[in-house]
Amino acid sequence: MNNIKVNFSIKDLENLTGIKAHTIRIWEKRYNLLSPNRSETNIRNYSLTSFQKLLNISYLNNNGLKISKIADLDEEEIPIRVREIASRAKVEDHAINALKMAMINFDQVLFYSTYNNLLENKTFSEIFYSVFLPLLNEIGLLWQTNTITPAHEHFLSVHIKQKILLNTERLQLLEPKPVSKTFVLFLPDNEIHDIGLLFINYQLRSKGYHTIFLGESVPMESLSDLLEFFNEITFISYFTVYPETKDIPDYLKNFSDLLLEKDNTELLILGKKLTDIDLKNTPEKISIFNSIENLVKDL
Repeated sequence: MNNIKVNFSIKDLENLTGIKAHTIRIWEKRYNLLSPNRSETNIRNYSLTSFQKLLNISYLNNNGLKISKIADLDEEEIPIRVREIASRAKVEDHAINALKMAMINFDQVLFYSTYNNLLENKTFSEIFYSVFLPLLNEIGLLWQTNTITPAHEHFLSVHIKQKILLNTERLQLLEPKPVSKTFVLFLPDNEIHDIGLLFINYQLRSKGYHTIFLGESVPMESLSDLLEFFNEITFISYFTVYPETKDIPDYLKNFSDLLLEKDNTELLILGKKLTDIDLKNTPEKISIFNSIENLVKDL
């Protein structure tokens, strides 16, 4: 239990729940919903129990229950009402909250039980798009604001990767079609964020395509070896942190010159690094997508 984060600032709660600090203070003062500890300098400090309670309050409020009604509930009634609503309403928000708790507590059992509950009514792809992807977007912001540590982010990422790999493994023995077309998935030098690329690989395999997943930090020059083996190649890459923004135009030009001169070759790319640059002069045979879903739909 020593690794568990047990104390949160009001800014942490704001970042984790999406509820403004001003609103949290009002709920404390007017409805006595939370009872923070205070430092000698009167700074609020919240327990893990308070964080969990605030997630539940937020969920009930977002599902139509007024704060005044929530305040009238006994402590033990609040999670019961959450489970009741989650069982018959949209489950994604509740699942995201549960997975946040799993992350904060490094709680593998809660992660897997939440995931298995989702599987009862959703496909793996639906879970990724409606739960994992929004959660990962939130986690990135939480890490940037120091609300969580890299250990929390890695805990969540590793378990999501495990699910992608498990579902992909089930497809590996399927005969690809058409055999003439090959998708080569890679990340550029120094790029290690591979969850999006892993999921694209899963989607391609589920559609019956032949894929070669090369993974993290692949030097551009080494990709030229593949041109000797396959006649029709679609390269796919994901720019999350690298290349540096200033280096992206040169990277794309060099990629085009080195790897796209041959007929039936192209590069598909996506990632948040691409939102910061002018792509009007993107080389021919390079296509840019703003989301995994749009890229998959276009294949």
